[in-house]
Amino acid sequence: MPPTTRARSFDSAAAGYAANRPSYPPALLDAVEELPHRPISGARVADVGAGTGIATALLRARGAQVVAVEPGPRMAAQLRLRLPDVPLVLGDGDNLPLASASVDFLTYAQAWHWTDRRKSVPEALRVLRPGGALALWWNDSDSTIPWIADQDARLRRLFGADDIEPDPTARFRDLPAELDFATRQVSWTRNVPLDAHLGNLASYSDFLVLGEAGAREFLAAERELLAGVFPDGTAEERYVVSLAVARRLP
Repeated sequence: MPPTTRARSFDSAAAGYAANRPSYPPALLDAVEELPHRPISGARVADVGAGTGIATALLRARGAQVVAVEPGPRMAAQLRLRLPDVPLVLGDGDNLPLASASVDFLTYAQAWHWTDRRKSVPEALRVLRPGGALALWWNDSDSTIPWIADQDARLRRLFGADDIEPDPTARFRDLPAELDFATRQVSWTRNVPLDAHLGNLASYSDFLVLGEAGAREFLAAERELLAGVFPDGTAEERYVVSLAVARRLP
């Protein structure tokens, strides 16, 4: 299935995505500022692939002047409900609906891998001001935690993936060669009801293209397994955010 089709699959589950997807820790935005030595407060920021506005909200709370760029109308509608005063345009990273040299930060939260690098890299360089920064990050479950490793193995079997533990740093090996990236990893934890944990899983693109029946069967079995791990009904999720930041040279 083409990446664009998978990326647009989120539109069919926009409400569940908004309700259950994890946010990001404050230390992540600290690093977004530190690596390029540039403050977010007062900066003009375009958050691309903004989805329901999870990262957009954090950037605005840091004092950024944010514009959200999102290709999915239903995801954009959820963002509009959450952040009615944030400028929002429909579009994607391969053809940014932004003026040249118009932003100080261009951010992709969980979204860069959906782009065509032959198009998105020149577009990033076009819209960034001299000295501006491109920030890419991904939130991955921490598979060093035993229950998460077990769940990841079940997910790989379901989707026919390699039975190898994923390495979050592997994303750093596929960064655009045209840009000099600094990288960092940030660990964090959230505690959520099992319903929210399973709702987050259900919003993954793999489940959205699997179909309702297959997803329902897997998630029901998963609920039963996790009830034994978390008898109080609250899951302790641990994540590793992989961040890469590159500055556009003057």
